[in-house]
Amino acid sequence: MQAERSEVRDTSEEQQIVSQFKSKSGIKRIFSAFFYSLEGIKAAWRGEHAFRQEMALVIVATIVSLGLPVAARDKVLLIGFFVRVLIVELLNSAIEAVVDRVSLERNPLSKNAKDFGSAAVLLTFFLALATWAVIVLPLFFS
Repeated sequence: MQAERSEVRDTSEEQQIVSQFKSKSGIKRIFSAFFYSLEGIKAAWRGEHAFRQEMALVIVATIVSLGLPVAARDKVLLIGFFVRVLIVELLNSAIEAVVDRVSLERNPLSKNAKDFGSAAVLLTFFLALATWAVIVLPLFFS
């Protein structure tokens, strides 16, 4: 296995270590970033059960919200808040992957990192539910 190398670049204040895996610049970087993002979504779909469940929820929420008699802005909010759950789930999965990469030993700090990520997903989910309640419930009780 080839050892990871880093370049050292001079800055005006201090030397900065830059990974050889650092992205390119310009339009190539944009295309590379897009395809790396797709790879991340594919990896989450394959390896994260919670991500698949939340994706199913986003699909259902999207279909339901598009059929509701609410303003376009409200439809975007209804869909967007469940998409935020997916975004936070991806960040949580990234935290978990890094923690597991560092060490598989049980450690209170590792547990905290994973629990904090999970709590962020839960709070985002509650925010999505509250948004749906504020926008959708008045349709049935007015």
